[in-house]
Amino acid sequence: MSQQGPILIVSNGGRPAFASALHETKLFPVVDSDWTDAVRAVEQLRPGVVLVACRGMNKPALESLRRQIAAREPYLPLIAVDPETSLPDNAIPFAHSDDRPERLLARISAALRVRSLHATVMRRLDPPRRVAMSDIDPARDATVLLIGRGGAYPALSVALGERMGLVGALSIEAAAKHLSSRDINGIVLAEGFTPRVVEAFLTVLTEDARFRNLPVIVTSANVRGACELANLEIVAAEPARVAASTLPMVRQHAFEGHLSRTLRSIDANGLIDARTGLLTRAAFERDFADAVHQSQSRGGGLSVARFAFDPAHPRAQFDGARIISRLMRQSDFGVAQEDGSVFVVFAETDLRNAHMIARRLSAVMRHTGHGKRDARSEPVVTVATLLPNDSAKSLLARLADDAQRAAS
Repeated sequence: MSQQGPILIVSNGGRPAFASALHETKLFPVVDSDWTDAVRAVEQLRPGVVLVACRGMNKPALESLRRQIAAREPYLPLIAVDPETSLPDNAIPFAHSDDRPERLLARISAALRVRSLHATVMRRLDPPRRVAMSDIDPARDATVLLIGRGGAYPALSVALGERMGLVGALSIEAAAKHLSSRDINGIVLAEGFTPRVVEAFLTVLTEDARFRNLPVIVTSANVRGACELANLEIVAAEPARVAASTLPMVRQHAFEGHLSRTLRSIDANGLIDARTGLLTRAAFERDFADAVHQSQSRGGGLSVARFAFDPAHPRAQFDGARIISRLMRQSDFGVAQEDGSVFVVFAETDLRNAHMIARRLSAVMRHTGHGKRDARSEPVVTVATLLPNDSAKSLLARLADDAQRAAS
């Protein structure tokens, strides 16, 4: 991990016990501050990470520190050690353990990855524009996977669903399918599984590089988690406390995903929408007209699917677009429209196969909640195929007419 500034430790007096783990690594200079000087220390020292010891915490001082850190760019991680109450949404919780000091270094390294990514985006944006953590609204941009089947599952579902998008899974096997097919920003592992099953699942996550930095909240105190999972927390508490602990970590991961998509958009000269991963509207119109021309001149099939989402729940369109961008074939392309729909073009595909692909995509979307238990991603799907006398405009118009008839 590259050096990005000192680590600032804020406490109520004296160096906290967890600081010894940082000194042993000798990777970062560590600077101490009390609560009265914390804001000034951040301004003068420009740290790479701020750690606050929550025992004996000064709550008004934490609020001032939170506001100052939230306004800084690039992203400045704020890690709260041993929190006793709910935290601000930009404070990452960390439960310190004397017998596993390496966990703190892993948590810091994971946060610094996001800071490095943010600095890279800021450097490459042309013209420069602000990309801030405050742009990420968990209810709009983040999705958490809730796994469990115990008595606390319904209450956890409500507590999490009020704050962010939610995908539920009653088994580890179902959870694995969701992890492979969608962008998940965090996992809450609830009751209903034996410690051996939970530890095996955590081991699988550890062995897959895609998930090592994924926030994982385990609600059972009888599980010893793998320290290789940098953002693993054990929160054996009531559902509201679990949701409050999950939110900052999920928000950080959603911000990291947004930064990664922004870099892909930069690499594509702005032709990709950083929020959905699909094409921008101008790029879609150009590529679609070219695809229609190529199909008519060279032969071969071309089909288009329209996924129409409930405009009362704009989050449904966003989740659907992200799922489509993740699962569609490399030869296909799509766009999110202003009316709440998503168009996907299937190259070299006849009507029958296009219907089959569209049904598979739609099936994946059915299990995501959007802040309320009744709001689901169940789009109305219509499919049309290119006819010999079609133009790009007439094909889309025919698709819209078919969608109107299907809706009525």
